[in-house]
Amino acid sequence: MTTPEDTRFKSEAHEVLWLRAGEQRLGLLPTLGGAVAAWQCGTPQGLMNLWRPWDGGTDLYRCASFAMVPWSNRISGGSFESAPGRFHAMQPNRQGEPYPIHGDGWLQPWQVAEHGPAHATLVLTSFEHGGNPHHYEATQRFALDAEGLDQVLTVRHLGTEPLPYGLGVHPWFERTPRTRLQAPVQGVWLSGDDPIPTGYSTQLPDDWNLSAGIEAHGSFIDNAFGGWAGTARIEWPERGIALALHMPGFDPGAAADARCCLVYRPPQGDAFCFEPITHPIDAFHLPGRPGLRLLQPGDSLSLRMRWSVHAL
Repeated sequence: MTTPEDTRFKSEAHEVLWLRAGEQRLGLLPTLGGAVAAWQCGTPQGLMNLWRPWDGGTDLYRCASFAMVPWSNRISGGSFESAPGRFHAMQPNRQGEPYPIHGDGWLQPWQVAEHGPAHATLVLTSFEHGGNPHHYEATQRFALDAEGLDQVLTVRHLGTEPLPYGLGVHPWFERTPRTRLQAPVQGVWLSGDDPIPTGYSTQLPDDWNLSAGIEAHGSFIDNAFGGWAGTARIEWPERGIALALHMPGFDPGAAADARCCLVYRPPQGDAFCFEPITHPIDAFHLPGRPGLRLLQPGDSLSLRMRWSVHAL
Protein backbone atom coordinates (compact mmCIF):
# COMPACT_ATOMS: atom_id res chain seq x y z
CA MET A 1 0.00 0.00 0.00
CA THR A 2 1.22 3.49 -0.86
CA THR A 3 -0.07 7.01 -1.18
CA PRO A 4 0.65 9.56 -3.93
CA GLU A 5 2.73 11.47 -1.37
CA ASP A 6 5.12 8.52 -1.01
CA THR A 7 8.71 9.61 -1.71
CA ARG A 8 9.02 7.01 -4.48
CA PHE A 9 6.89 9.32 -6.62
CA LYS A 10 9.21 12.29 -6.14
CA SER A 11 11.77 12.87 -8.89
CA GLU A 12 13.76 15.92 -9.85
CA ALA A 13 13.80 14.80 -13.48
CA HIS A 14 10.18 13.67 -13.98
CA GLU A 15 7.00 15.20 -12.58
CA VAL A 16 3.96 12.99 -11.99
CA LEU A 17 0.64 14.21 -13.41
CA TRP A 18 -2.10 12.90 -11.09
CA LEU A 19 -5.67 12.16 -12.16
CA ARG A 20 -8.40 11.47 -9.59
CA ALA A 21 -11.97 10.20 -9.72
CA GLY A 22 -13.77 8.92 -6.64
CA GLU A 23 -11.41 6.43 -4.99
CA GLN A 24 -9.32 6.06 -8.17
CA ARG A 25 -5.90 7.71 -8.61
CA LEU A 26 -3.72 7.52 -11.71
CA GLY A 27 -0.24 9.03 -11.94
CA LEU A 28 1.30 9.71 -15.37
CA LEU A 29 4.92 10.33 -16.35
CA PRO A 30 4.76 12.27 -19.64
CA THR A 31 8.51 12.99 -19.80
CA LEU A 32 9.50 9.40 -18.92
CA GLY A 33 8.28 7.58 -22.01
CA GLY A 34 4.66 8.63 -21.45
CA ALA A 35 4.55 5.92 -18.79
CA VAL A 36 2.24 5.38 -15.82
CA ALA A 37 3.71 5.89 -12.35
CA ALA A 38 0.85 4.31 -10.41
CA TRP A 39 -2.78 3.28 -10.53
CA GLN A 40 -4.42 2.98 -7.15
CA CYS A 41 -7.92 2.51 -5.78
CA GLY A 42 -9.38 2.94 -2.34
CA THR A 43 -10.41 -0.18 -0.40
CA PRO A 44 -11.61 -0.69 3.19
CA GLN A 45 -7.97 -1.53 3.98
CA GLY A 46 -6.65 1.64 2.36
CA LEU A 47 -5.18 2.47 -1.04
CA MET A 48 -4.33 -0.55 -3.18
CA ASN A 49 -1.93 -0.63 -6.11
CA LEU A 50 -3.62 -2.17 -9.15
CA TRP A 51 -0.38 -1.83 -11.14
CA ARG A 52 2.96 -2.18 -9.35
CA PRO A 53 4.07 1.42 -8.72
CA TRP A 54 7.06 3.22 -10.19
CA ASP A 55 10.23 3.01 -8.12
CA GLY A 56 11.29 6.59 -8.91
CA GLY A 57 14.11 5.61 -11.28
CA THR A 58 14.55 5.88 -15.02
CA ASP A 59 14.07 2.21 -15.98
CA LEU A 60 10.72 1.96 -17.75
CA TYR A 61 10.52 -1.69 -16.67
CA ARG A 62 10.09 -0.35 -13.13
CA CYS A 63 7.13 1.87 -14.03
CA ALA A 64 3.54 0.77 -13.53
CA SER A 65 2.84 0.57 -17.27
CA PHE A 66 4.00 1.96 -20.60
CA ALA A 67 2.81 2.07 -24.19
CA MET A 68 4.38 -0.05 -26.93
CA VAL A 69 4.40 1.76 -30.28
CA PRO A 70 4.97 1.37 -33.27
CA TRP A 71 5.28 -2.34 -32.45
CA SER A 72 5.22 -4.58 -29.37
CA ASN A 73 7.78 -7.04 -28.09
CA ARG A 74 10.77 -8.22 -30.15
CA ILE A 75 11.89 -8.08 -33.80
CA SER A 76 14.56 -10.65 -34.69
CA GLY A 77 17.00 -10.77 -37.58
CA GLY A 78 18.32 -7.22 -37.47
CA SER A 79 15.79 -5.98 -40.03
CA PHE A 80 12.31 -6.44 -41.45
CA GLU A 81 10.85 -6.28 -44.94
CA SER A 82 7.99 -3.86 -45.60
CA ALA A 83 7.65 -4.82 -49.27
CA PRO A 84 9.47 -7.32 -51.48
CA GLY A 85 13.13 -6.31 -51.46
CA ARG A 86 12.54 -3.29 -49.18
CA PHE A 87 14.49 -4.00 -45.99
CA HIS A 88 14.73 -1.78 -42.92
CA ALA A 89 17.62 -2.21 -40.47
CA MET A 90 16.79 -2.33 -36.76
CA GLN A 91 19.11 -1.98 -33.76
CA PRO A 92 18.73 -3.32 -30.20
CA ASN A 93 17.32 -0.60 -27.95
CA ARG A 94 17.67 -1.99 -24.41
CA GLN A 95 20.81 -3.11 -22.61
CA GLY A 96 20.98 -6.90 -22.41
CA GLU A 97 18.45 -7.43 -25.21
CA PRO A 98 19.76 -8.84 -28.51
CA TYR A 99 16.69 -7.56 -30.39
CA PRO A 100 14.87 -4.24 -30.66
CA ILE A 101 11.96 -4.46 -28.24
CA HIS A 102 8.64 -2.72 -27.52
CA GLY A 103 8.95 -0.06 -30.22
CA ASP A 104 10.52 3.31 -29.54
CA GLY A 105 7.68 5.41 -28.09
CA TRP A 106 8.64 4.33 -24.56
CA LEU A 107 12.16 5.71 -25.12
CA GLN A 108 11.03 9.29 -25.80
CA PRO A 109 9.35 12.09 -23.81
CA TRP A 110 5.68 12.78 -24.55
CA GLN A 111 3.79 16.06 -24.41
CA VAL A 112 0.63 16.75 -22.42
CA ALA A 113 -1.85 17.87 -25.07
CA GLU A 114 -4.67 18.46 -22.58
CA HIS A 115 -5.82 17.30 -19.16
CA GLY A 116 -8.46 17.77 -16.52
CA PRO A 117 -9.00 16.41 -13.01
CA ALA A 118 -9.77 12.90 -14.28
CA HIS A 119 -8.52 12.77 -17.87
CA ALA A 120 -5.40 13.46 -19.91
CA THR A 121 -4.09 13.15 -23.45
CA LEU A 122 -0.39 12.58 -24.15
CA VAL A 123 1.08 13.01 -27.64
CA LEU A 124 4.36 11.98 -29.25
CA THR A 125 5.64 12.81 -32.73
CA SER A 126 8.47 10.44 -33.63
CA PHE A 127 10.71 10.66 -36.69
CA GLU A 128 12.92 7.62 -37.32
CA HIS A 129 14.00 7.40 -33.70
CA GLY A 130 17.28 5.53 -33.26
CA GLY A 131 17.46 4.89 -36.99
CA ASN A 132 14.10 3.11 -37.08
CA PRO A 133 12.08 3.61 -40.28
CA HIS A 134 8.84 4.70 -38.60
CA HIS A 135 7.62 8.29 -38.71
CA TYR A 136 4.41 8.61 -36.71
CA GLU A 137 2.23 10.49 -34.27
CA ALA A 138 1.09 8.53 -31.22
CA THR A 139 -1.63 9.51 -28.77
CA GLN A 140 -2.48 8.12 -25.35
CA ARG A 141 -5.82 9.00 -23.80
CA PHE A 142 -6.62 8.22 -20.17
CA ALA A 143 -10.06 8.79 -18.63
CA LEU A 144 -10.51 7.82 -15.00
CA ASP A 145 -13.89 7.34 -13.32
CA ALA A 146 -15.15 5.93 -10.03
CA GLU A 147 -15.29 2.38 -11.43
CA GLY A 148 -12.07 2.20 -13.42
CA LEU A 149 -10.08 3.46 -16.38
CA ASP A 150 -10.64 3.97 -20.11
CA GLN A 151 -7.37 3.83 -22.03
CA VAL A 152 -6.82 4.38 -25.77
CA LEU A 153 -3.52 4.14 -27.64
CA THR A 154 -3.48 5.38 -31.26
CA VAL A 155 -0.75 5.67 -33.87
CA ARG A 156 -0.96 7.60 -37.15
CA HIS A 157 1.57 6.91 -39.88
CA LEU A 158 3.26 10.11 -41.10
CA GLY A 159 5.82 8.53 -43.43
CA THR A 160 5.77 8.60 -47.21
CA GLU A 161 5.76 4.84 -47.82
CA PRO A 162 3.57 2.09 -46.29
CA LEU A 163 4.97 0.43 -43.16
CA PRO A 164 3.71 -2.32 -40.81
CA TYR A 165 2.59 -1.14 -37.37
CA GLY A 166 1.52 -2.77 -34.13
CA LEU A 167 0.52 -1.63 -30.65
CA GLY A 168 0.44 -2.83 -27.08
CA VAL A 169 0.47 -1.76 -23.45
CA HIS A 170 2.76 -3.20 -20.79
CA PRO A 171 1.20 -3.05 -17.29
CA TRP A 172 2.88 -4.72 -14.31
CA PHE A 173 0.43 -6.21 -11.79
CA GLU A 174 1.31 -6.66 -8.14
CA ARG A 175 1.11 -10.32 -7.15
CA THR A 176 0.15 -11.72 -3.78
CA PRO A 177 0.37 -15.43 -2.91
CA ARG A 178 -3.19 -16.03 -4.18
CA THR A 179 -3.33 -13.65 -7.18
CA ARG A 180 -4.95 -15.26 -10.24
CA LEU A 181 -5.28 -14.36 -13.93
CA GLN A 182 -7.98 -15.58 -16.31
CA ALA A 183 -8.30 -14.78 -20.03
CA PRO A 184 -10.04 -16.87 -22.74
CA VAL A 185 -7.45 -17.99 -25.33
CA GLN A 186 -7.10 -20.79 -27.89
CA GLY A 187 -3.35 -21.37 -28.14
CA VAL A 188 0.18 -20.18 -27.45
CA TRP A 189 3.31 -19.39 -29.46
CA LEU A 190 6.08 -21.62 -28.13
CA SER A 191 9.72 -20.55 -28.11
CA GLY A 192 13.23 -21.84 -27.50
CA ASP A 193 15.77 -20.31 -25.14
CA ASP A 194 14.66 -16.81 -26.16
CA PRO A 195 11.08 -15.60 -26.65
CA ILE A 196 11.21 -15.73 -30.47
CA PRO A 197 8.41 -18.12 -31.57
CA THR A 198 9.31 -21.58 -32.85
CA GLY A 199 5.73 -22.78 -33.33
CA TYR A 200 2.10 -22.47 -32.28
CA SER A 201 0.21 -24.98 -30.13
CA THR A 202 -3.39 -25.32 -29.01
CA GLN A 203 -2.31 -27.72 -26.24
CA LEU A 204 -2.01 -25.62 -23.09
CA PRO A 205 -0.43 -27.12 -19.96
CA ASP A 206 -2.60 -26.67 -16.87
CA ASP A 207 -0.06 -24.19 -15.51
CA TRP A 208 -0.47 -22.10 -18.70
CA ASN A 209 -4.21 -22.55 -19.24
CA LEU A 210 -5.35 -18.93 -19.22
CA SER A 211 -8.89 -19.91 -20.16
CA ALA A 212 -9.30 -21.87 -16.93
CA GLY A 213 -7.24 -19.36 -14.95
CA ILE A 214 -3.68 -19.53 -13.68
CA GLU A 215 -1.81 -18.48 -10.58
CA ALA A 216 0.35 -15.37 -10.74
CA HIS A 217 3.17 -17.54 -9.34
CA GLY A 218 4.24 -20.60 -11.30
CA SER A 219 6.45 -21.79 -14.11
CA PHE A 220 8.18 -19.19 -16.26
CA ILE A 221 6.05 -17.67 -19.06
CA ASP A 222 7.16 -15.07 -21.60
CA ASN A 223 4.82 -15.97 -24.45
CA ALA A 224 2.07 -14.56 -26.62
CA PHE A 225 -1.29 -16.33 -26.66
CA GLY A 226 -3.58 -16.50 -29.71
CA GLY A 227 -7.32 -16.70 -30.14
CA TRP A 228 -7.81 -14.27 -27.27
CA ALA A 229 -11.43 -13.27 -26.70
CA GLY A 230 -10.57 -9.70 -25.68
CA THR A 231 -11.38 -10.02 -21.96
CA ALA A 232 -9.34 -10.75 -18.86
CA ARG A 233 -9.70 -10.80 -15.09
CA ILE A 234 -7.09 -10.47 -12.34
CA GLU A 235 -8.12 -11.32 -8.76
CA TRP A 236 -6.44 -10.53 -5.45
CA PRO A 237 -8.45 -12.65 -2.96
CA GLU A 238 -6.46 -11.45 0.05
CA ARG A 239 -7.47 -7.89 -0.78
CA GLY A 240 -11.04 -8.67 -1.81
CA ILE A 241 -10.73 -6.98 -5.18
CA ALA A 242 -10.60 -7.84 -8.89
CA LEU A 243 -9.72 -5.99 -12.09
CA ALA A 244 -11.57 -6.82 -15.31
CA LEU A 245 -10.44 -5.89 -18.81
CA HIS A 246 -12.76 -5.39 -21.78
CA MET A 247 -11.59 -4.28 -25.24
CA PRO A 248 -14.18 -2.00 -26.90
CA GLY A 249 -14.22 -2.50 -30.65
CA PHE A 250 -12.37 -5.83 -30.37
CA ASP A 251 -13.16 -8.18 -33.28
CA PRO A 252 -13.81 -11.70 -31.90
CA GLY A 253 -14.33 -12.92 -35.47
CA ALA A 254 -10.80 -12.03 -36.58
CA ALA A 255 -8.27 -14.78 -37.23
CA ALA A 256 -7.01 -16.38 -34.04
CA ASP A 257 -3.42 -15.31 -34.69
CA ALA A 258 -4.55 -11.67 -34.92
CA ARG A 259 -6.21 -11.74 -31.47
CA CYS A 260 -3.29 -11.68 -29.07
CA CYS A 261 -2.27 -11.12 -25.50
CA LEU A 262 1.03 -11.75 -23.76
CA VAL A 263 1.88 -13.06 -20.31
CA TYR A 264 5.19 -12.49 -18.58
CA ARG A 265 5.37 -14.53 -15.36
CA PRO A 266 8.91 -14.49 -13.96
CA PRO A 267 9.86 -17.06 -11.32
CA GLN A 268 10.66 -14.32 -8.81
CA GLY A 269 9.76 -10.71 -8.16
CA ASP A 270 6.85 -8.61 -6.99
CA ALA A 271 4.89 -8.43 -10.25
CA PHE A 272 3.76 -10.16 -13.44
CA CYS A 273 2.53 -8.79 -16.77
CA PHE A 274 -0.61 -9.27 -18.80
CA GLU A 275 -0.27 -7.28 -22.02
CA PRO A 276 -3.02 -6.51 -24.54
CA ILE A 277 -1.21 -6.48 -27.92
CA THR A 278 -2.19 -6.40 -31.57
CA HIS A 279 0.32 -9.02 -32.76
CA PRO A 280 2.52 -11.86 -31.45
CA ILE A 281 6.24 -11.71 -30.73
CA ASP A 282 8.34 -11.25 -33.91
CA ALA A 283 5.23 -10.99 -36.10
CA PHE A 284 7.41 -9.15 -38.64
CA HIS A 285 8.99 -12.53 -39.48
CA LEU A 286 6.02 -14.87 -39.02
CA PRO A 287 4.09 -16.11 -42.08
CA GLY A 288 1.46 -13.54 -43.01
CA ARG A 289 2.73 -11.09 -40.35
CA PRO A 290 -0.24 -11.89 -38.06
CA GLY A 291 -1.83 -8.91 -36.36
CA LEU A 292 0.39 -6.26 -37.94
CA ARG A 293 -1.29 -3.51 -39.96
CA LEU A 294 0.32 -2.13 -43.10
CA LEU A 295 -0.50 1.56 -42.76
CA GLN A 296 -0.57 3.88 -45.73
CA PRO A 297 0.48 7.51 -45.18
CA GLY A 298 -2.12 9.12 -42.91
CA ASP A 299 -3.68 5.81 -41.77
CA SER A 300 -4.25 5.11 -38.08
CA LEU A 301 -4.41 2.11 -35.75
CA SER A 302 -5.92 2.11 -32.25
CA LEU A 303 -5.99 -0.14 -29.19
CA ARG A 304 -8.91 0.52 -26.82
CA MET A 305 -9.14 -0.80 -23.26
CA ARG A 306 -11.66 -0.58 -20.45
CA TRP A 307 -10.32 -1.59 -17.03
CA SER A 308 -13.02 -2.03 -14.36
CA VAL A 309 -12.45 -2.51 -10.64
CA HIS A 310 -14.76 -4.88 -8.75
CA ALA A 311 -15.11 -6.11 -5.18
CA LEU A 312 -14.82 -9.86 -4.75
